[in-house]
Amino acid sequence: MGKLKNEYKSFLDDIEKNIKNPQDLEYIKTRFASFLDVILDQMDYIMDYKKEQIEKLENTQKELDDKMGKMQQVIDNIEKDIYTDGEFDFEIVCPYCNYEFFIDVDENKTEITCPECQNVIELDWTGDVDEDTHNCNGSCGGCHGCDEEDDDM
Repeated sequence: MGKLKNEYKSFLDDIEKNIKNPQDLEYIKTRFASFLDVILDQMDYIMDYKKEQIEKLENTQKELDDKMGKMQQVIDNIEKDIYTDGEFDFEIVCPYCNYEFFIDVDENKTEITCPECQNVIELDWTGDVDEDTHNCNGSCGGCHGCDEEDDDM
């Protein structure tokens, strides 16, 4: 604003020097002052509008930062669920009572006792489902194929 004041004073000095009629000089000063007031009012309006827009942007940015923080927490929790430090939970469904429970993965463990019915469940960490079923004792009630003869022969 300092530069604007200097220009205004320079303008007034210039017209006082070049306009000799006092009535014309006063008219020009008054008219220019009212014109300048309109310009300054418009500048104030623009500055207020811009300030309001910046505040809206800052508030929106804050809301977005908050949302991003919440999303990051969700992502971190998902990451913890997926990538734990080598300790994975493994879901077991008891073949005897259908009780569902979780155990830590331990490939050295070959059997687990169901906490509900206390039956021993054999664990196979290889994932081979089609393994030899000839050792089936027929008590699982699931496949009904162990004690049935194969009619294809």
